[in-house]
Amino acid sequence: MTHKTVTTSTGGSNLVDVIERVLDKGIVIAGDIKVNLVDIELLTIQIRLVVCSVDKAVEMGMDWWKNGSSFLSTDQNEKDEKSLVERIERLESSMRQDQAAVASAKPFLADAQS
Repeated sequence: MTHKTVTTSTGGSNLVDVIERVLDKGIVIAGDIKVNLVDIELLTIQIRLVVCSVDKAVEMGMDWWKNGSSFLSTDQNEKDEKSLVERIERLESSMRQDQAAVASAKPFLADAQS
């Protein structure tokens, strides 16, 4: 009887090394899903997945957690909302003034046309 031995690599990377390397360098997984019916494209889904460390993401310009409204504190959301409400009020006031100016000019326009 002959015994065969299986050789294994003892110098390989363990899971921690692989995770550390992926987080340090980053990895991108991309895919597209298309649904067609009789050569008519009904749906296209593009999937992009980036796996990396936070430092690497910031280095690549992906810092959505700093500026995304769903990630901001409640105080910041309230400030943003207040700012938007004030801006809307200014725009509406400006529109009312413009409408009043047009309404007051109508008699002069009617006289000029006759």
